[in-house]
Amino acid sequence: MTPRTALPDPFDGLVVAADIVPTRLGQVVVEKLTQAILDERLKPGDALPSEGRIAMAFGISKQIVREAIRDLATLGVVQIQQGKVARVRSLDAEPLGRLFRFAVRGSKQGLAEAVEMRQLLEPPIARLAALRRKPEDIAKLRAVLARMQAALQDIPAWIEADLDFHETLADLSGNRLLRLQLRGLRPILREVMELFNARRRRVDPEWRATYRRHVAVAEAVEAGDAGAAFQAMLHHFDAAQDAIREIFPRDAAEPALRPPAGPTEGLRDGAPAPSKT
Repeated sequence: MTPRTALPDPFDGLVVAADIVPTRLGQVVVEKLTQAILDERLKPGDALPSEGRIAMAFGISKQIVREAIRDLATLGVVQIQQGKVARVRSLDAEPLGRLFRFAVRGSKQGLAEAVEMRQLLEPPIARLAALRRKPEDIAKLRAVLARMQAALQDIPAWIEADLDFHETLADLSGNRLLRLQLRGLRPILREVMELFNARRRRVDPEWRATYRRHVAVAEAVEAGDAGAAFQAMLHHFDAAQDAIREIFPRDAAEPALRPPAGPTEGLRDGAPAPSKT
């Protein structure tokens, strides 16, 4: 009988004795395990080595290993359950969302800062989405637009569809960090939208104007027009400035926040600007 070839063990070579500094043993464990996850030696769903094996490899106590694994769980990198082995989990925005919620804590200042952050992020996200979108992505964007149209004047349904629209653009951008940022901000942005819609009863033309601004962004993305997508998203936020100032009053002399112009702002398909003579 032919002997079976042993599969490579992702834990092999993970630990080098010289890496271990007595004052930061737990941090070394965290760094080594996260590196194995980033290198895909450990993949989502994989079980971590036992606490005893990790402790033996590092020459440290199980308690230090246990605390390191808890740190990884706090980061959302691994999942731990009582009586079960710790497993690698897919990266998601939940830990980032917890951090944002803690930083904002429902305060007007914190919510205003979240709005500013969104205004800086989203026009470039729209530009990237236009440059990187795929045919199957357009179908997702159209489906969210259909939900938005069906939700006109239905505030809870509109808010969820609106949030999904902007997260879909982040997905189309192809940038994982931008996608995580938007999803981490979702609970805070929902709170901002609830304040926005609670100011007064919006009439039908206002609803339709807001919807058309989203359509303009989607059409630019579908056309692959990066500059137009950037400008359409910029216009979307500019149109809401009066309401934003009403909810979050600031110094009247302070200009409206605008993201820095990108290399494709106002240009079609990211073409280089003509040279000046």
